[in-house]
Formats: sequence, structure tokens, C-alpha cells
Amino acid sequence: MFNKFPQRLLLSIGTFTVSLLLPQLVHAHVNAGETIGFWHGMFHPIGGLDHILAMLAVGLWAAQLGGVAIWLMPLSFVGIMALGGVLGILGAPLPFVEQGIVASDLILGGLVLMATRLPLITSVAIVGILAIFHGYAHGTEMPQDAQALSYATGFMVATAGLHLSGLGVATLIKKLLKDRLVRIAGGGILLGGVYVLLNLLTGS
Repeated sequence: MFNKFPQRLLLSIGTFTVSLLLPQLVHAHVNAGETIGFWHGMFHPIGGLDHILAMLAVGLWAAQLGGVAIWLMPLSFVGIMALGGVLGILGAPLPFVEQGIVASDLILGGLVLMATRLPLITSVAIVGILAIFHGYAHGTEMPQDAQALSYATGFMVATAGLHLSGLGVATLIKKLLKDRLVRIAGGGILLGGVYVLLNLLTGS
């Protein structure tokens, strides 16, 4: 269980991250060539609803599970996503990337909605597998003039911030309101995943 200090710390970090990143949503793909390296990498995850939904869902699910999962699941996502990013930068083949990203929104949103409790190793494995697709997408979309290490650091920082935001929101909801609202948030992520899927199928 969280004590008061970690709760406040997570909420503060999450709130700060949201206030820093969300104003960039509208501009994330505008004049993108003007930003390279760290900042381009940092703004890339928030340039797509599919990435945002999955990363927030990881934070929500980790908060639901509690214990070691609170830090292990987000760290696993970020670490394995970095590996996927390297594969993307190197041009290694990975099939069904877009489908994998959409599936992550649907799967993670559904897990949060159902308040699913799985063995920790299984939960980490699910998060890790899905993280590869997100990292690969970030890697393949890296601008040619960007430095790989700075770019990768940027999207890892943004991803960690989104995880912390999900943790902070879930912690606040569980403390002040009801766990059921965390599940409702998962349902919202699931619906967002459906929206992303429909856009993918229609090519819009």
C-alpha cells in the first residue's frame, strides 16, 4: 500500500508531466522537422492517441496491482520499449507493428476495466511484449537528422512521465473516491483503442 508521501509524490510528478506534455498535443506533428534529438523524441509519444492510451493504461494497471508491480511494470515497459526502439532504428523486421500498438490499447484497457489480477511475471510479460511495438514505432519514425541516443532518451522520458501520470491519477482515485472509477478509466482507454482501430481499418 502507498503511504502518504509516495502518493503525493506520484500525484505531483504525474500532474507536472501532464501540464508539461499535454499542451504539445496539438503541435506535436507541426513543424516536426524543426525539433531533433531529445525534444523530438520526448514529444513523439504524445503525438499519437494510441501511444498515450497504452502508457496511461500501464500506470493504471500497475496501481491496481500494487506492491512491486507499481515500479516494475512501468520500468519493464520503458526498458523493453527502448529495445524495440533500437530494433526500429536499425531497421530490423517486425511484423504487425500498427496492429500490435492498437492491440495494446485494447488489451491494457480491458485488463484495467476488469481489474484483472495476474501473476506478476505474467503481467510484466504482457506489458513487455506490447512495449516492443511502441518502441519499434518510435525508432522507425526517428528523423534522419536526429541523434539516436538523444531521441531514444526523449521518448523514454516522455513514456515514464505518462506512466507516472497514470499511477498518480489511479492513486488519487483510489484514495479519494472508489476503485471502480479506475476501472471506468480503463473502459475509456478501451473505447479509445476501438476508435484507433476504426481509424486504422478505414485508413483515416
